[in-house]
Amino acid sequence: MSRRLGTARRTWLRGLLPVLAVPALVLGGVAAAAVPGRPNAVREGSAAGAARPVSAAACHPKASSLSPSGPPVVTSGSFMARIRDRGFLIAGVDQNTYHFGFLNPVNGRLEGFDIDLIRAVASALFGDPDKVEYKAISDAQRIPAIVSGAVDIVAHTMTITCARLQQVDFSSVYFDAAQRVLVLKNSAARSLAGLRGQEVCATAGSDSLARIAAAGAVPVAVPYWTDCLVLLQQGNVAGISTDDSILAGLAQQDPWTKLIGPPLTDEPYGLGLSRQHPDFVRFVNAVLQQLRADGQWSASYARWVGTPAPAPPPAQYGG
Repeated sequence: MSRRLGTARRTWLRGLLPVLAVPALVLGGVAAAAVPGRPNAVREGSAAGAARPVSAAACHPKASSLSPSGPPVVTSGSFMARIRDRGFLIAGVDQNTYHFGFLNPVNGRLEGFDIDLIRAVASALFGDPDKVEYKAISDAQRIPAIVSGAVDIVAHTMTITCARLQQVDFSSVYFDAAQRVLVLKNSAARSLAGLRGQEVCATAGSDSLARIAAAGAVPVAVPYWTDCLVLLQQGNVAGISTDDSILAGLAQQDPWTKLIGPPLTDEPYGLGLSRQHPDFVRFVNAVLQQLRADGQWSASYARWVGTPAPAPPPAQYGG
């Protein structure tokens, strides 16, 4: 969408932001509404199977996933076979994060780096990347959606942490981010520490809130990152603090903002998966390995994040 910049910053943004804050998705012939509470469970419950234990003492987020058993193959009796029999993959995604998961207002399709990964998994399952039912979920809904079986997989700029590994499984790392801060260009702050005592926004369910509080700022929790941007524009918060990958997308939507400060944390992203289906974890990791090897990861990075594309994060496994 093209739009001339006016002299009033908020007037320009009122025309742009609703593009990313949309209430529902109709993609691939399947309607999936964004639900305030738990996402609709549209499939049978999780298959029986022992959850893979993760020891907190031995937790290594970047090397916690299961290694592929070979190329991505749908074997008889596997969770992948159940998905194939259903006829579509159910994916929990964001539709408000520019570059990673957002609804394109021109073609009405979900696009972004995370969406490309989901399409690659669907292609490996069905030979068709469009066989996906997307469910728009918030950060706080990611783990409940996986645990309840409402989705098969979550691609939602989700950092692998030891706490989360007690509840869900993850793929190998597919993207490395770092927490930073976004403020208005007229802000005198140079880092998160410079916002001590002031309100700083992050989404409920994100791991950014604890870092904000630890820096002495006052965390403000909202459902979506675009909500944070609106609060910043209105002067209701002094900054937004989360992964630089997310902040870069917000900054591109508002030229009157800037990223400040050094990286505060390491934020390795993984695809969220149920601990009840280790065969599917290995399958997804096999798909990711193919994307690293055949250049698709780099092509997606160049399209959505920028050039030159770095080398993909190396796959590390814990089992």
